[in-house]
Amino acid sequence: MATTAQILDGAAVSRKIFGEVAERAANFAAAQGRPACLATVLIGDDPASHTYVRMKQRRAGQLGLESRRVQLPAETTTAEAVAAVRALSEDDTVDGILVQHPAPAQVDEIAVFEAIAPGKDVDGVTMASFAAMGLSAEGFHSCTPEGIVRLLDAYQLPIAGKRVCVVGRSAILGKPVGLLLLARDATVTFCHSRTVDLGAHVAEADIVVAAVGRPELIRGAWIKPGAVVMDAGYNPGNVGDVEFSAAASRASYITPVPGGVGPMTIAVLMEQTVTAAERRVS
Repeated sequence: MATTAQILDGAAVSRKIFGEVAERAANFAAAQGRPACLATVLIGDDPASHTYVRMKQRRAGQLGLESRRVQLPAETTTAEAVAAVRALSEDDTVDGILVQHPAPAQVDEIAVFEAIAPGKDVDGVTMASFAAMGLSAEGFHSCTPEGIVRLLDAYQLPIAGKRVCVVGRSAILGKPVGLLLLARDATVTFCHSRTVDLGAHVAEADIVVAAVGRPELIRGAWIKPGAVVMDAGYNPGNVGDVEFSAAASRASYITPVPGGVGPMTIAVLMEQTVTAAERRVS
């Protein structure tokens, strides 16, 4: 089936953001005598998490940011993880904190997230950040949702007045992306594992955000002709949550997997780290 949709190239858009971040990071380091610092907390031995952390550390170094890694063992308790994060929150040499998801089952992730000082929550995972997104107040946004909005903006795709179907309701992706799009005057429908007749909801949407973590759950035949498809899923084999080829034959714009939403997530994380550093010294 031929691809007719235009590809939303998150890799290209992220490169522009990285260039701006590098310039701001250099200015910060020159003015403060130290680089902006992102501390990453990794609990346990999940291979994918280790890969993600290495990728973020490498990008931070390329942009002139200090990357500080805190590795905690798999048997870490909630109290121990909270203490480690709280110490980073109180460390004046740390500007941003990222707690890599997921944590081992015995760790209360919400409690660990809440140990992050709001001004250092560059991944947008605390209740303060969630409230800021809901209230359109100053604060940090969840990185993948913000990356999705920024990618739409980069291609000058209208959001106001559009019908959006968000498939997924996680606290770090589905819910916040809906809040951000609602703040931009979209009409947002949230769908999830218990939604009846998911295809009918998707078929009504001008913008579809797939954020459920199930390979090719969103069938191409469901896509409204001319709709914009933002696939935030990543599953083994470089497969997203959307049936790409079939969806691309009906959509006007679509994100690839990989190379679509993923690079934008890291770009927003790096940008918000520099922003956090600048705010702390202003």
